[in-house]
Amino acid sequence: MGKLHDRMQEDLLLKAYSPHTQRAYLGCACHFAKHYLRSPEDMGEQEIRDFLLHLVRDRKASPATLSMYVNALKFLYNVTLKRPEAVQGLAYPRRPKTLPVILSPEEVIRIFAAIRSVKHKAIIATAYAAGLRISEVCALRVSDIDSQRRRIHVRAGKGKKDRYVMLGESLLDLLRQYYRKARPRGAYLFPGYKPQRPICTTAVRQVLRKAVRESGLTKRVTMHTLRHCFATHLLEAGTDIRILQVLLGHSSIRTTLRYTHITDRLVQKLVSPLDMIHPAP
Repeated sequence: MGKLHDRMQEDLLLKAYSPHTQRAYLGCACHFAKHYLRSPEDMGEQEIRDFLLHLVRDRKASPATLSMYVNALKFLYNVTLKRPEAVQGLAYPRRPKTLPVILSPEEVIRIFAAIRSVKHKAIIATAYAAGLRISEVCALRVSDIDSQRRRIHVRAGKGKKDRYVMLGESLLDLLRQYYRKARPRGAYLFPGYKPQRPICTTAVRQVLRKAVRESGLTKRVTMHTLRHCFATHLLEAGTDIRILQVLLGHSSIRTTLRYTHITDRLVQKLVSPLDMIHPAP
């Protein structure tokens, strides 16, 4: 895409998109251009529509992948090319409403027990105990841990918003163990190979995959699964949905409601209306 690639990258930077989103959008735009061997400047609504159909029919793209391409192409034509008419008819694919994988507290403990490194255990425990996104865990700084007020400062989370989340006693003890043993150099709480840089998300995902495998669990567990578990376990404990919204960093309560669903434990506590009118003998 040449100069157009550079212009789109500059627009993404000016809009303060995360590095991950920048790479994803630029990759989608480049794929679109390579598919036709033409510049997006010379294409329009019909080419975009045919390309998305190609992704679905030939590449078997998932709804999530297709949504990413739609977002990328909308940004390209709305912001960089200033041709909104080319994408105004684009619709997002319907996603199947499947319940997320949720671990029981006992299963979470099994994952923790399978992690030998205190640093790796601290990373995974922080994600679960504070309900953080993987990018938020990696970006934590030593100064973000406020042991006096029992809170963690999450800087520039999704949507570039700061927030505070809980710092429980168990997590604080684990972080203190980790800090005494590792003595991380630099500003980041969990540095990577280079002390001045944070650990990368790929390394964290590898840690979790290994722990899940060694724990013997057969469920598909990702870092976002831990965030789902955080919300679900707090909900089961009676936490108000509005408090969950703040802890998860959602601007809309509707987003938080997607994380909540009728869990096994809540189902077990429900009383059937038949039992209410005909108590068991």
